[in-house]
Amino acid sequence: MRKNVLLADDEHAVIHSLEQGLAEYKDVFSIVSATDGEEAIKKLAREDISLVVTDLKMPQTDGFGVLAHIMEFYPDIPVIVMTGYSTTEMERLASQGGAVGYIPKPFKPNTLAGLIMSWLGRQAEGGTLHNVSSGMFLQLIEMEQKTCTIRLVDKDSGTKGVLFFRDGELLNARVNSTQGEKAAYKIFSWEEVSLSIQNSCRCRNKKIEGELQAILLEAMRLKDEREGPLGTPEQKNSVVAASEMDEKAREQKKAAVMVRIKKRLTDKIGSRYQVDEICYDNSRDGLLGQMSRMGKFFSCGTLQVVYMDAGTSKGVFLLPGEQTLTIAVDSQFPRDRMIETLLEEHTDNDG
Repeated sequence: MRKNVLLADDEHAVIHSLEQGLAEYKDVFSIVSATDGEEAIKKLAREDISLVVTDLKMPQTDGFGVLAHIMEFYPDIPVIVMTGYSTTEMERLASQGGAVGYIPKPFKPNTLAGLIMSWLGRQAEGGTLHNVSSGMFLQLIEMEQKTCTIRLVDKDSGTKGVLFFRDGELLNARVNSTQGEKAAYKIFSWEEVSLSIQNSCRCRNKKIEGELQAILLEAMRLKDEREGPLGTPEQKNSVVAASEMDEKAREQKKAAVMVRIKKRLTDKIGSRYQVDEICYDNSRDGLLGQMSRMGKFFSCGTLQVVYMDAGTSKGVFLLPGEQTLTIAVDSQFPRDRMIETLLEEHTDNDG
């Protein structure tokens, strides 16, 4: 896919000359031009930019201002600095500011093209994958404690996103101009993505405080909340099939299951600990479905029981099935014995 390179310089003759000199690389990248720093910043917000080449001395906002803005809001976009006032000190300052390349004027277009091609190539140096689940793959990044930048494209919408990892820790996420957890939730809601891996991370500031697993689960919950109980085609088909059953018989069956489970818990654990509530909760179906797919991806077996800490005094056990069965208990409930009993229930009454 052809990339867009933003070229910022207040000298129109320089822009025109570079556009002509770089035209032979049009199959690899296109030039988007800006005549000052302010225009460059505006085009960053509007255009899909993969790399920036900026002059240092410009009106409005100079090249250092553009560089600082990119490092704050678009740290995945590499910046090459060019200047007609080259000094060793200026080169050092540009490098400290985050520039990946420095080229003194005058120079040949092919010299700049070499730098551009080199940095565009690094954006997929760690490989490219298609039609994968972002959540499943990124947990591997965490486990391997990788430092990398992941660029993703949602298969359904074509929306692009970026994730930044250092030593397996998620530092930040970006979708267009949105950053942080909000951007991460959006990315992790995508069912299938194509992604490319860059084996480095230029992100300096950590803008996501939560653990990756917690971010993934919250993204799934928000997705289910937006879609409602009939969000996915699979869920719709399940509900339609269930509605064809006799309503009274279905309710009787569900009630019998809840009574049976409550009795089994009492028999196994005793009456000292009380179950606060047993009910079916369709809003959890999508969450457990995604967790089941994650378990399958990591060859962890079939998801049978989930425990969620619901606060200082409550805990919730979830049993997947045609509908999710929710069991709310006191946090003092013997969790290990509870899980063991519910696993027996799952084995004895598969599904």
